[in-house]
Amino acid sequence: MAFDFKKEYKEFYMPAKKPSIIEVPTMNYIAVRGKGDPNDENGEYKKSIGLLYGIAFTIKMSYKGEHKIDGYFDYVVPPLEGFWWQEGVDGIDYAHKENFSFVSLIRLPDFVSKADFEWAVAEATKKKKTDFSKLEFLTYTEGLCVQCMHIGSYDEEPATVALMDEYIKEKGYVNDLNDERLHHEIYLSDARRVAPEKLKTVIRHPIKKA
Repeated sequence: MAFDFKKEYKEFYMPAKKPSIIEVPTMNYIAVRGKGDPNDENGEYKKSIGLLYGIAFTIKMSYKGEHKIDGYFDYVVPPLEGFWWQEGVDGIDYAHKENFSFVSLIRLPDFVSKADFEWAVAEATKKKKTDFSKLEFLTYTEGLCVQCMHIGSYDEEPATVALMDEYIKEKGYVNDLNDERLHHEIYLSDARRVAPEKLKTVIRHPIKKA
């Protein structure tokens, strides 16, 4: 059985439909930065997803080739994630998606080093005849956060965020959203195949003591 991050680390990927507080450790990611409306078919966001999966699967399938990764084990590629923000906006303004900046991410297993990542970029560039130079190996420590499972369309996220805000206020915390700590989404559903009202998205915000 392939190692499945969603099943083995349920605390990070399968929270309840009510808010909870969690300490998120340091993780490594494949990451790509961009701007614009994520719904734009020709926009940077849609292109970024293709780039991420190109490298994610090059690393996953590396055991079939000559590049052997120390400590490799078979695994399910973790879900797509995203950090989102808008310059000069406190929180997220869902009415102006064209102003989004984002970092799209896919988590890497701990056995993948930066050198392995760089090998994968070179390998995928050669085999797929595509420019993967925008991608980066990102190490990120998210720390203390509030999170909640959101069921429904992305445009309905403000209702879940309001629940999270109310919860942390009761617990003596405040949001700690800033240039380094960002609105975080983890996509457990494929929006191309799942009806909007059934989409599952983990929403996570950084917090600190009030």
